[in-house]
Amino acid sequence: MTIHHSGAHSRTDTSAGTAQSMSRRRTIASFTNYRGAERAVDHLSDNKFPVDRTAIIGADVRMVEQVVGRLNWGRALLNGALSGAVPGLFFGWIFGLFDLINPLVAAFTLALYGLVFGAVIGAVIAAISYGLQRGRRDFSSVTMMVPSRYDLVVDEEVADEAQRLLAGMTTAGGAA
Repeated sequence: MTIHHSGAHSRTDTSAGTAQSMSRRRTIASFTNYRGAERAVDHLSDNKFPVDRTAIIGADVRMVEQVVGRLNWGRALLNGALSGAVPGLFFGWIFGLFDLINPLVAAFTLALYGLVFGAVIGAVIAAISYGLQRGRRDFSSVTMMVPSRYDLVVDEEVADEAQRLLAGMTTAGGAA
């Protein structure tokens, strides 16, 4: 954790204002992981600090695409079927509840039909999509945004108090 003290090293940030509070904000600490920033805000909260005047801002964001496996026809069809089955099940169940005579049986029956129909439609769409790619992207991945640091910013009017409380946290050995 890096704590910025008032003076040459402190930064004032006006872009972190919310609709509720458009006051100027100051970065009072920077963390290499979200957990550290979360613990600092929790420490402030435990000490009765007005945490609604704070924000955790991820800075220097990178896009990371994690490859999770090889994609082939079988996996593409299975993923498509699963993607279609879930909403099909849900919509079938919802529409079945509108049956006035026996809503439970109708909901169950339509949920099953929706599951099957959704799975088939999802698999067909996945097959078309995978076929059109012609082997150019034979892997599946998950994309996420990863900040290199997390800045704890506080409204300027209460920044000195927040820094004082965080200094007590680091001297007590509670921060990493």
